[in-house]
Amino acid sequence: YLEKMLKNAEIIEEHSGNDEVGLNKMVKVYIPEDEEEGEEPEMATVNGELRPIRDIMPLIFINPTIEPYGKQYLFKEGCLSVHNIRANVSRPEFVRATLPQLDGSVLELDCSGLLARCLQHECDHLDGFLFVDRVSSASKLTLSKKLKRLAEGY
Repeated sequence: YLEKMLKNAEIIEEHSGNDEVGLNKMVKVYIPEDEEEGEEPEMATVNGELRPIRDIMPLIFINPTIEPYGKQYLFKEGCLSVHNIRANVSRPEFVRATLPQLDGSVLELDCSGLLARCLQHECDHLDGFLFVDRVSSASKLTLSKKLKRLAEGY
């Protein structure tokens, strides 16, 4: 199910913009629903209430804080910042997040699945990490030629 969702996920990110007070970091995440008729939608706890994630899409927030938790799972990730490279990344299954909104309100979110993985991936960007920084040493060796060619292209 998660792979089916990933194929249909569109993730748009903007990393940082200066303002007069300091540095704000903004992220936009959009995960379109791809549920078959009769299938249950993917759910998340939003401000204490269980809701379909489609109700909160697109997610746009600034200066997020996230707390990943739960069992680690391997899943193949890719990124627009690292073209044509995909690798297995181990991440916790769940995320508790505090997501300040542009209007000053705050979204408290507890989620799993693709949304939890996307939040971890996007927040990594804000902290200066790419998914390739999270792969195993063996995977880094396997990817080293591709990463070197990519770096030479810039």
